[in-house]
Amino acid sequence: MKSKELAVDRIAEHLRDGMSILFGGFMGNGTPKAIVQAIMDSGVKELTIIGNDTAFVDTGVGPLITHDRVRKVIATHIGLNPETGRRMMAAEMEVELVPQGTLIERIRCGGAGLGGFLTPTGVGTVVEDGKQKITIQGVEYLLEQALRADLAIVQAHKADRAGNLRYRLSARNFNPIVALAADKVIAETEHLVEVGEIDPDDVMTPGVLVDYIVCH
Repeated sequence: MKSKELAVDRIAEHLRDGMSILFGGFMGNGTPKAIVQAIMDSGVKELTIIGNDTAFVDTGVGPLITHDRVRKVIATHIGLNPETGRRMMAAEMEVELVPQGTLIERIRCGGAGLGGFLTPTGVGTVVEDGKQKITIQGVEYLLEQALRADLAIVQAHKADRAGNLRYRLSARNFNPIVALAADKVIAETEHLVEVGEIDPDDVMTPGVLVDYIVCH
């Protein structure tokens, strides 16, 4: 079996200016710190980042925004990171705000190979601007398109050498879904174990989805 282990200093080989990156986590919890730092150190810029929120200025994906590496954010909320809001208001960075359930379903559709889905969420609000509306049995729905990215970065509590992942507590937020919807997946893990040491019932992301593992 080919090793999936990847040294932190080789993450840059998988990055490029202008790429799109899905990230897991909630308020920075469950977002892979070492991988984010490697993205920072690589110098890549003009990124599109997609995830639930932009955490805080100095946690999660916040540093990428603070250091002007991001062209566009697609997220549910940005209120905890004032730098995201400042850049949005100053037209220094594009921000697309998406209702939380809609965002995760768009990502799930991307992972399932679907073109999108219909939802009544956002009908009659600014959320519907520029979107196709479809009426079914008298109910109006918005057509929300699927989301995919070039790369997904996820944080696991435990991984085996085949790439099977187990998340811990709230760090599981969004990680299993974003791992489905990217062309390449790099997982950061707190513990790297041998194949068979994770009970099959505890595998939350199967190794077939994971291209590389970074252990810190």
